[in-house]
Formats: sequence, C-alpha cells, structure tokens
Amino acid sequence: MEVLIEWASLAIDVVLNLNTYLASWTSRYGVWIYVILFAIVFAETGLVVTPFLPGDSLLFVAGSIAALGGMDVHFLVAVLFVAAVLGNTVNYEVGRWFGKRYFVDRGSRWLNPEHLARTHAFFERWGPAAVVIARFVPFLRTYVPFVAGLGAMTRAKYMGYTIFGAAMWVGSLVYLGYLFGNIPWIKEHQGLLVVGIIIVSLLPLIAGFVKARLAPVDPAAPPKTAA
Repeated sequence: MEVLIEWASLAIDVVLNLNTYLASWTSRYGVWIYVILFAIVFAETGLVVTPFLPGDSLLFVAGSIAALGGMDVHFLVAVLFVAAVLGNTVNYEVGRWFGKRYFVDRGSRWLNPEHLARTHAFFERWGPAAVVIARFVPFLRTYVPFVAGLGAMTRAKYMGYTIFGAAMWVGSLVYLGYLFGNIPWIKEHQGLLVVGIIIVSLLPLIAGFVKARLAPVDPAAPPKTAA
C-alpha cells in the first residue's frame, strides 16, 4: 500500500510540475528525449492499460520546452505524430484481432456476433467523427481505436481519420505550447494550466455522462434484463 501511495504521489507531482520534469529530462537525455516522448505518446494511444498518461498536457509542455531551444519543434511534431498514428493503429489491430478470435470464432456471453455487427454499423456511420473527436479526450483516445477494431470498422476509413486526428491533436497542442507556453503568466502557473487542460479535455466525457444520467426514462421501453 505504501508503495502505491508513493507512486501515486510521484505521478501527481509529475503532472503538476511537468514543465520542470520535462526540462530536466531534455537536459539530461539530449536527443533521447524524442524517444522518451515517442514512447509515452505511443503507450497512451496504443495500450489499453495506459489511458492515464498525460497526453494533452505533455504535448503542450513539450512545445514550450522546444521554444526554449531544447528540441526542434517541427521534428518533435513529426515524431509525436508518428507515435500517435502507430499507437492507434496497433490499438485498432489488437481490437480487430480480439473481436474475431474471442467474440466470433469462440463465441462470448458478453459480446456475440450480433453485437459486433451493430458496433460495426455504428463505426461505419459515426466512427470517423468518434475517431477524430476522441483524440482530444483522455481515456477515449485510448479506448475508441480498440472498439473501432473490435467492431471491424473499415481499415482504410479508420486509417484516414486517425491520421487526420493525430495531425490535428499533435500539431495544435505542440505549436500552442511553442507559441504561448513561455509567456510569463502561463509559465508561472503552468501546473494549474496542466490541470486545466486535463479538465477541459474531460468535459465532453463528463457532459455525456451527465446527459445520460439525466435523460428521462421512456415508460414504453422494455425493462433491462440481466445477461
């Protein structure tokens, strides 16, 4: 328990002081900082078990560090763009593999082929918007690619929109950090700004949850039965 508390405390400290830690890593590791940032972005977008990594704030702070000469901002954008695309591609392919192998070929009490067909239909119709919008929402950008693969969204369509979404996500946040991250007031309050970025990123998810909870119950709808 003590170890978990220490790790949680360290994680919170890193998030609140991300600019300090990232500046230190840039100075210490030199060009290897690109590999470190690549790994973090790839893990957050490509591994279902790591949705907690600080994607949005990391991009913004990395841009502000680049503005100070620690990194080449255009090369940084290129590296993180590739990481984001590869991460989502791996996530999609894993979901597609699991969908066929475990839910179609073997059958499943939780997700049968009919459920997969409905998921596929949803992603064919609404998937492009979901793939792009999810890029800017923590947790969703980790899980949407997996579900898109699970529902067998057309690969060509998925790749087109995931590339577009990655370019928008990485480009906008890194260049915003590059242009504005070192303004004295922003730099002085960067810890609060990081928290603000996280909260703003989560607002669509929170709004959707609240809307679902407050939606009136249709009395004509059949009652849900246990699986």
